[in-house]
Amino acid sequence: MFNIILAVHIIVAISMIGLILIQHGKGADAGASFGAGSASSVFGGAGSANFLTRATAVLTVIFFSTSLALAVQARKQVDGQYKLDDSATALQIPAPSETPASK
Repeated sequence: MFNIILAVHIIVAISMIGLILIQHGKGADAGASFGAGSASSVFGGAGSANFLTRATAVLTVIFFSTSLALAVQARKQVDGQYKLDDSATALQIPAPSETPASK
C-alpha cells in the first residue's frame, strides 16, 4: 500500500510541476486581450487559464491527500519499532556457579 501511494504521489508531483510551468503569469492576461497568441488557443482566451487552474487545484488536493496518507503509513511502520516491552527485556542475571577453588 505504501508503494502505491508513493507512486501516485510522485506522479502527481511531476504533473503539478508541469501544469504550473505551462500557466501564464498575471502579466500575460493583458497581452491576450490585445490579440496575443493565447487568445486563439483551443480553450479560448480565458478558457485555458480556467482549465489549468482547476486542474492544478485538483492535483494539489490529491498531492496533500497522498502526503497525509504517506505520513500515516510511516507512523504506523515506526510505531511498533521503538516500544519497550518490559517482559521481554527483563534482565536475566545467571546465578553464580560454584567452582572448586584452586589450591
